[in-house]
Amino acid sequence: MNKLTAVAMVSAAVALAACGKGEEAKPQEQAAAPAPVVATSIVVGLDDNFPPMGFRDEKNELVGFDIDMAREAAKRLGIEVEFKPIDWSAKEAELNSKRVDVLWNGLTITEERKKNIGFTDPYMENHQIIIVAAASPIQSKADLAGKTVGAQEGSSAVDAIKKEADVAAGFKDLKTFGDNITALMDLGTGRLDAVVVDEVVGRYYVAKRADEFRVLEDHFGTEDYGVGVRKDDTELLTKINDALNGMKQDGSAGKIATQWFGADIIK
Repeated sequence: MNKLTAVAMVSAAVALAACGKGEEAKPQEQAAAPAPVVATSIVVGLDDNFPPMGFRDEKNELVGFDIDMAREAAKRLGIEVEFKPIDWSAKEAELNSKRVDVLWNGLTITEERKKNIGFTDPYMENHQIIIVAAASPIQSKADLAGKTVGAQEGSSAVDAIKKEADVAAGFKDLKTFGDNITALMDLGTGRLDAVVVDEVVGRYYVAKRADEFRVLEDHFGTEDYGVGVRKDDTELLTKINDALNGMKQDGSAGKIATQWFGADIIK
């Protein structure tokens, strides 16, 4: 091999090496960021014994105001929606363990819940009303002293009662139940003196059994309903919020409310 040939071979090797390095670096420099995963469906967690917000009809199908609201929102977002009954007292665990994506079933917005749940804007105002037997001598919260009061376990009714510690301290007992229907059944049989429950649920039942129950003028405060998602699921939260606001503006939410409550009670 002469000197000229050796120089040529070395030059070629250097050129190949440089080319190789350039080719290796190029994909790294121009690599596109992975495309975000676009949700095509959501799983809505609910208490299926919470009429008229979400419950089972005579055909055992899930129906209710919040069911219709969620379906309309999902249609606007172009995604599928699945409804999954859960233990409502464990709703935050169900959400944050990703067994459900959304809590949409008369969920009250509270400061305590905001620590673990992201909420949409409120879409309905609610009160925690007090229901007693039609013939009961109880006329006010003060009359609950020495009485046995019932509420759904893990509900905002329990939170609202505890906020009025002076009233709650006078109860003979505060009994909690897996659902509101069981609590109202105990009220009807005399095992409870009063039940504290979401107004939308309570008035629905009282309207059906006006000869048995009545609602006191006193209540345990005013609150707002919102849709709950995981704190880090900000994109889904924004989309649902936008869908809800659109439903409010074009009257669709009001129409759904009128079908279930006889009036537009959307906030």
